[in-house]
Amino acid sequence: MQTIQITQLSPEQFEEAIRKAVRSQLETLKKEINPQQPKEEYLSRKEVSELLKIELSTLHNWCKKGKLHPYGIGNRVYFLRSDIEKALKPLNRQEL
Repeated sequence: MQTIQITQLSPEQFEEAIRKAVRSQLETLKKEINPQQPKEEYLSRKEVSELLKIELSTLHNWCKKGKLHPYGIGNRVYFLRSDIEKALKPLNRQEL
């Protein structure tokens, strides 16, 4: 461990320097531990069908089967992007 000698600083100045250093380190840790989560994005039926390159009828069938969970307000239907990404599952490919 290194030894540091501090001269020409009052106890108050020394205390403030320590506070600034600790505050800076805490801010860095906060960003690493809890990064800002992006806002949830809602997609329309058309946007989902374009994203997945499927027909609207296929999207409707997937909702009926429970593969996707639609949200609605009034006559509008929306899907959470995160729900769509969770519904996608990797395929197991067996080597021949």
